[in-house]
Amino acid sequence: MGNFKLKTDPKVEAVYANYPDFVRDKMQYLRQLVIETAEETAEVLVLEETLKWGEPSFVTKSGSTLRMDWKEKTPEQYAMYFQCTSRLVDTFRLVFDRTFQYEGKRAIVFQLNQDIPALELKECIKAALIYHKVKDLITLGIRL
Repeated sequence: MGNFKLKTDPKVEAVYANYPDFVRDKMQYLRQLVIETAEETAEVLVLEETLKWGEPSFVTKSGSTLRMDWKEKTPEQYAMYFQCTSRLVDTFRLVFDRTFQYEGKRAIVFQLNQDIPALELKECIKAALIYHKVKDLITLGIRL
């Protein structure tokens, strides 16, 4: 919205640049979805893009840290990570069931050849970005 501000640590760009060619665009697409969702979310005035554990991460004042990465040990997939102590992934399972592949309570996992359901993923991203405002709601404010 009008007052939205993105603060990016310059070190983040280097991480994206170092991803292998076959996954770089996919990681950039996830990044784009996070930034778009933040811009569209009135409660998010500042989105900080930084590195946590060497992974591209997003932090907001009212949210839960959201990270994403591709790892050499599982080269056919990449993931978006959420704080495992939150209700985020459990709620995503409840609301979206088989729309996504999950890893425990911490991640949504994507296969390299998979089409990402963008609208549904943006609802998950929004829930993470404003988690502290919606954590007491049954479906974290996710609209179906």
